Amino acid sequence: MKFFSAILITCTLFSATAQASSSQAWNEQRQQMLKACLAASQFKDAHVRSKPAEFDDQVGMSALLIEGVYPQQHMQQRTGTELCLYDRRQQRAFVSEWSPEVK
Repeated sequence: MKFFSAILITCTLFSATAQASSSQAWNEQRQQMLKACLAASQFKDAHVRSKPAEFDDQVGMSALLIEGVYPQQHMQQRTGTELCLYDRRQQRAFVSEWSPEVK
């Protein structure tokens, strides 16, 4: 009986460690995504506008909206939005201007 209890306690400890490292890994991945998306943005004063949309691992992408100020002088300090797609496998960010309006 003591042997069974020892195994159960050991499994519980390893399970808690695995969950903590998994949470830490997700936080680190999210920080890498934020950094990459903001660096890829063409905006001045770029900042995150949404929570990330996490796609299935088969797709391997996350999406994030970035907001900021257009840097071009003729844009007269107007704000805009970009959609950032983050490739989790390659740790690369790709941005495109985003307008929620349907034309």
